[in-house]
Amino acid sequence: MPFTANRQFKKNPRMFVAAKDMHYTTSDGRQVLDGTAGLWCCNAGHARPRIVEAIARQAAELDYAPAFQMGHPKAFELANRIVDIAPDGLNHVLFTNSGSESVETALKVALAYHRVKGEGARSRLIGRERAYHGVNFGGISVGGIVTNRKMFGTLLGGVDHMPHTHNLAKNAFSKGLPEYGVELADELERIVTLHDASTIAAVIVEPVAGSTGVLIPPAGYLQRLRDITKKHGILLIFDEVITGFGRLGTPFGADYFGVTPDIMVTAKGLTNGVIPMGAVLVSSEIHDAFMGGPEHVIEFFHGYTYSGNPIASAAGLATLETYKEEGLLTRGAEMAPYFEEALHSLKGLPHVIDVRNIGLVGAIELQPIAGQPTKRAFSAFLKAFEAGVLIRTTGDIIALSPPLIVEKSHIDHIVGTLADILKTLE
Repeated sequence: MPFTANRQFKKNPRMFVAAKDMHYTTSDGRQVLDGTAGLWCCNAGHARPRIVEAIARQAAELDYAPAFQMGHPKAFELANRIVDIAPDGLNHVLFTNSGSESVETALKVALAYHRVKGEGARSRLIGRERAYHGVNFGGISVGGIVTNRKMFGTLLGGVDHMPHTHNLAKNAFSKGLPEYGVELADELERIVTLHDASTIAAVIVEPVAGSTGVLIPPAGYLQRLRDITKKHGILLIFDEVITGFGRLGTPFGADYFGVTPDIMVTAKGLTNGVIPMGAVLVSSEIHDAFMGGPEHVIEFFHGYTYSGNPIASAAGLATLETYKEEGLLTRGAEMAPYFEEALHSLKGLPHVIDVRNIGLVGAIELQPIAGQPTKRAFSAFLKAFEAGVLIRTTGDIIALSPPLIVEKSHIDHIVGTLADILKTLE
């Protein structure tokens, strides 16, 4: 099982058999409140009628169309709908099947772009410590989570990393953007000085580092990264697999921070997690750079059997329509103040060393048990499941990202349950 303690799980399986709106149903008939939107992906909640109906209708009409040298209307319609809500300038879409594939695609686009522009020496990729960019070789190379990297050899060459932005000493219990740390963006200048800008293709960052434990960028940090990359002709890639589609109370993290990258990586919330799908957005400048040479020649040798799959496209269109009808791409902004207040009420409880939040994402960091890292948070996860709440843990950090349809009563239940659990942890 993926990212699972297999032996522990199989001794006492935790099985979901149904889901509706904000709740899962377990195999023993209990209701479990979804505090994580599945895996950051079910932004509109579960079993939403418009999405369910669209999938069934599409499967009966056109189940599959070849993705190479052929097309179907819904993929183009979905691409246009994504561009409609994307930051200005990101107006071309290449479909994938996951966040991991979206990252690999974005990295390949960046490398190929510089080559077709006559700057093939720009082959170096810059990621960040503690970053999560999926689990394929490109993603774990630019990523910075040691357990995802250490078993798999030397990974890609020509990769460097900036430091992460998490500073417990100065920024613990920040509400929203931390005050300290903007200067960490200047580490990119140090890396440029070391390697020379003429060798660097792209920098990839998550606007908010999610899977590593909700690390929120200091105020001004992303803008400074944008300024440095523009200065040196380096492409900036935002991995918005988690921050996309309303998670921060805006359509994308780029909107929240007022910073537009050259390439944007998406997945998860694109189809509400129902059908695997991702999308990479690029600027016209990048797209048009490939559109030279004879028209019968393939411009970019990349793609997937299921790129723009008809059923996934139908799910994506129905998902975006659901978001639009219910105002979900901005609803997080309305709920964020209540969510923030509830989360920070946990300050002072046993073992809590930090609480942080942005939009409808939150984290409670716990003091690890000496010699047993991750155990305390995992114990909280098990206790929460038994108490009827699904949370996510990474290391000794509890992460929360409820569906965007969450109500105040749900937030009260999640945080109240956690408060009770934290008082019982060893």
